[in-house]
Formats: sequence, structure tokens, C-alpha cells
Amino acid sequence: DRTMPLSRHTGQLPESTWTLGFREMTEPWKGAVGCLGVAVFFAMTIGIISWQALEQSPEEWVLRGRAAGMLWERGRGALLLRALPAGRPVLAIAVGSVPATEPPPPRDRCWHDGGQFCYSWEEDAELRLSLEPPAAPGTECYSVRWTPLRPDVTLKDCFSMANVSWFGGPSILAQRWPLNGAESPAQPLVSGHLSTNPDGFGPVLERYFLGSTGVTVTVAEDVSLLLSLESHRQFCLETPAGRMEPLQYQLSRRPKHLMRNFPPSRSPIWRYHGPEGSAAKIKRGLRSLVRRLKRHRLQEGVVALGERGTAVLAATDLVPSGRRKRQAPALVEPLELSITLSPYASVTSPLFLRSLHGGEAAGYWLSRQPRPWGSSIPLLTTWKGQLCARLNVTSEAALRWYLARARHLQQALGATYMAFEGVEGNSFLEQDVPAPAELAGDGYTEVLAAALATLGNGTIISAGTRSSHLPLFVQMSPLHSDWSHAGLKGLIPSVLHYSLLGYNFFIPDAVGGSVAGATPGDPELFVRWLQIVTFLPVMAFGTPPWLCCDAWVLNLTRQCIQRHQDFVVPLLLKYSEEWQSLGYPIFRPAWWLSPTDPVAFTIEDEFLIGDEVGILHYSCLVAPITEKGQTWRDIYLPGEGHLWLDTNTAQVFDGGTTLRNYSASLAEVPVFVK
Repeated sequence: DRTMPLSRHTGQLPESTWTLGFREMTEPWKGAVGCLGVAVFFAMTIGIISWQALEQSPEEWVLRGRAAGMLWERGRGALLLRALPAGRPVLAIAVGSVPATEPPPPRDRCWHDGGQFCYSWEEDAELRLSLEPPAAPGTECYSVRWTPLRPDVTLKDCFSMANVSWFGGPSILAQRWPLNGAESPAQPLVSGHLSTNPDGFGPVLERYFLGSTGVTVTVAEDVSLLLSLESHRQFCLETPAGRMEPLQYQLSRRPKHLMRNFPPSRSPIWRYHGPEGSAAKIKRGLRSLVRRLKRHRLQEGVVALGERGTAVLAATDLVPSGRRKRQAPALVEPLELSITLSPYASVTSPLFLRSLHGGEAAGYWLSRQPRPWGSSIPLLTTWKGQLCARLNVTSEAALRWYLARARHLQQALGATYMAFEGVEGNSFLEQDVPAPAELAGDGYTEVLAAALATLGNGTIISAGTRSSHLPLFVQMSPLHSDWSHAGLKGLIPSVLHYSLLGYNFFIPDAVGGSVAGATPGDPELFVRWLQIVTFLPVMAFGTPPWLCCDAWVLNLTRQCIQRHQDFVVPLLLKYSEEWQSLGYPIFRPAWWLSPTDPVAFTIEDEFLIGDEVGILHYSCLVAPITEKGQTWRDIYLPGEGHLWLDTNTAQVFDGGTTLRNYSASLAEVPVFVK
């Protein structure tokens, strides 16, 4: 271990006198003085070590604010954030790639500025801490910036999960709440396709992490970095190797409130899975689905046509342009139609082939950066099993063309809603190709989302990053048809994750899941899934209830749809007003009402809709069954001092308690009102 040299004054010795006197000494005297000198040296060394052990604290304040302060912990080389005045620890950051035990000097390089602390590890890295202007009253923020001093230095800061529950960040396949239970190797903090990369990060991602101690970590948007999740230990931010890029983030002592959005769409959504071989077959299939929905008294909502079906109809101009507005809606009347597009074009499509001959269309697709005096080469990628080019969102001409094409299709097919898949992902990063500066990280998703928002409130996108303020619905990732965290158990953690990041108006995956799982066509799974989505913004169905289940489930489906329309939608509309004015999420975790109870931070199978503050005088707690075969569960009622009414039995219970083995038959979902 290295220690800093002690600063002490040593007076000048009269060199000539000392030397002359020493020469005149006899040999015995010389030996005695020499032994004495050695003894004094060892005594001083032991004294210095003892002073360091006894007097030097293992922690040293390096920057203080009004509500908190930053310390350096020598033993493990860590930055600590402590709340004042009691000094309660709220965050521990293990620092990597710098000498861990070298303490900062008593006076840093920014000693003249009380709002900063600067220190440099020679030839390794430079650290700069600074107090930032408060973003809101009562908020205190610290900026942390590491700068590498050599190309081979990799900067890595790890945030401890010991006694802290973490939320936010990226969506993952088997979503966990809190994030502490997740595991992921270091990979770029960029949204992606879970269908093609199930071990990667999902389509909804924000560079924002919230800790249960009230601290937030917000990563700078222009910083390239990797994120790793080590289950129940820590999560780490790391710079790419050999890039000489800084690691920068901000710590705040009060969580920020995120985003605004708009009310939910018409529900339910019925996904079309019929024949798609031709436009005629698709139209017959759509009309057949509508007739069956009417027969089963489910004639309200939206029929969603997938990307392939939309493309087939778009390629067949069977309806004269002057009559489209009158005839097209007859496809699914009295329901509404949703069509699906993506920013991809197959390399065999006529449009892409025409673009190879030059002209304005040549710039419609992402391209590799050309060499000097060379022509651009399209950046080809795979989408749904086909080799494709991807829309160039940096070209205004390409965006104008794409949006105009979408509007034309919407009008021609009489669609009320348009869903856009494939918005997530960085095509350049996936192929290890340098990207334009504006498309680094999640730049593609951000730019395309902003453009699609101009199409109106009926727009649905498959991803979200820095776009929660836009009037867009977000389609949740597909879930497995089973009881695992990749299936039903991951639904509520995903709801809480999306809502915390500001994406309150999402469309959950179809009831029962849309990815083949361990228990396909399981009526019990269908029912328990149905009971959860009843309380979400939109109900979506892939398999109609009359195909998977018996008449009892079909009747229950009607009841849940009615309950959604009569009770849930008005509740969401009222809380959306509070959200737009105050920024509070609509779907809230149990700890929202019990912020000091450690148990509340581990609850991942319940959620709240609103609370008593603001427009309404009550909140709703939904505690469904997520275990196969169970007809009971433990229910945590948050909010000590409050009362909870069971809407099924009219029983009243105290908040801040846990109901053990609470009954919930297959026909029931426990719902409490505060």
C-alpha cells in the first residue's frame, strides 16, 4: 500500500561543522552514533505508522454540500455519498482501474473552489467531483467525471446493492423488480431486440437508476459505456477499452420525476393471425374475425394487422383512391383497425432496387461511411429473417418520404392506429461499424420516435429512450407463454419498470404471452394473465378466448373487459392528469407508500394505481396470483396508518401489514382500495 508523504519542516544543518566533528570522532564513537541513528530511524518509522493507524480516519471528506457529502474510503478505494447531518450512507461506489488505497491529498487541485474536488492518479486517471446547481428545490446533485490519462486505462465504477434496492436502467427479457435480481455481462447500454438477442438489453431503456436510499444515478447521454449487472452484488458502468473516453454521471439526493404522456387507446386489441397469402385472403380473414367477435359479444376495440399483412395490402391497390375513405373502414367495422410498419426494406423490394440506380432514393437507407472519392454502400442487416436496408433517419428527405407513405397507407386502409416495429437497436454497433455522431448509442431510436410523434396520438412504437415526453404508445416486448420471469412473472416488474421511466401508456403483450413457452394453451395461465391486464392501460389478445378455453373463461373475459372500461380507464384518465402536472408515475410500486420499509422494496408481484395525494382520494392495490395452481398468496399492504378495503369481501385491513395465505380463487383477483 502506498501512503502520501508527510509534510514536515527540516531545518538546515551546518554541513561543514557536522562533517569536521564527525571526522574527529574515534571509531567507537562513530559506531555508537550510527546505532543511535538507526534506532531513531526505526522509532520515527514506527511512530509515523502508528500515527497513520490511530489518527488517520479510513474515510476522508472530499466534498460537502448542504444535505450530503462525498467521502473517499481508503480501505477498498471507494467513493461514498453520505446524508447530513447524521452521516447515513446512501451510496457506495467501488472505483476500478486506479490505485485503490492511495488516499486523496489533504488539499486537492481545485482547493480554491469549494464546490469542486479534483485529484489525479499519475498516468492513470483524473477524478473531478463538483456540486451542480439544484434542478429542483430540495435537490442536491454531484457530478462525477473520470478522465483516462492513458489509452489502455478502462474506467469502471460499480454501485453496491448492499442494503440498496435499485430500479430503472434497461429492460431485460426476464424483468426483475428491483434490478438487484438481474444478471447481465458487460455490454453497450443501448436498446435492442430481445427476440434476436435474448441476453441483451430490451427496447425500453433510460440512463437513469433510482436507489431505495433516495439517490439517483443519471448517466450523461453523450458518453459511450457498458453496463453489467451482478445479481445481488452491484451494477457497473464501464468505458469501452482503448477509446480514451470519459466516464461521467450525476448523483442526486432526490429522485427526479420523469416525463409526460397522453391517455390510453381504445381497448381491447385483437391481433389478427389469419391467412396472409393475398390481399383477398386477408380481407376475408379480417371480416371473419369481426363476425366471430360479434357472435361472442366482443364487438368493441381494435383489430391489429401485423407487418406482413399490412405490406400485402399496401402492395395491392384494389380500392380506387377516391373511394378509400368510404370503403376501407368496412374491413373491420364496427371495430377500428391498426396497421404495422417498420423502418426496414427488403433488398428484394422494388423500392430498394430502384434506389440502387441513384437519385434521391439512394439516400433513403443507412450506409457505411464512404471512403474518400468512394460511393456509399448500404448498411445491410437482418430483420425477421430477411436481408434488409434500414431507413436513414439523418436524411430529411428520407423521413419526409417515410412519413408521407405512412399517412397514405393509414388513409387508404382506414386505419385509426399505426404501430411501428424495429425502432430499437443500433445497426452500426451490431456490425461493429463506426456510426455517425448523431446516431451513436440510442440516437436512431430517439430521432425516429420524434419523427413518428408527428403522425398523431394513435401512434405506437416498439421502443423508448429519451422519448417518454412524446405522445406515443409503447408496445411491450413479447413474453413467453409460461409462469416464469420471461412470462407471467415478468409482467408486473415490466409494468413498474416502464412506468418509473415515464412510459405509463404502454400496450402489454397479448394475454397468455405471444412466445411459445412451457405451457401453451394453459387456461389457468390465460385467466391469471387476463386478471392483471384488466388493470393496465390496454388489454391485448392474440388467441381469442373461445379458441383456448371454455365458456366460463369466455364469460370472464367479457366481465374483465367491462371492468376495464367502467373502472380502470376512468381511473387512469384521472391519474394521467396528475402525472402531467406533477410527473408522478401512474403505476406505482409498494414502496411508494412505504418508503422506509425495506420489505416494500422487494415486492414485485403487486402494484398501485395512484395514491390519495392530488385529484383522487383513494388508490387501488392489485395483488394477483402469479404461481401456477395457487389459490392463495401473501399480500403486503403498504402505508402504515392507512386502511385498505378488499373490493371482493368488503373487509378492512390496516396498512403496513402482510396478509398471510390470503384466499384468491381462480375467478378472483385481490383488489384493495385505500
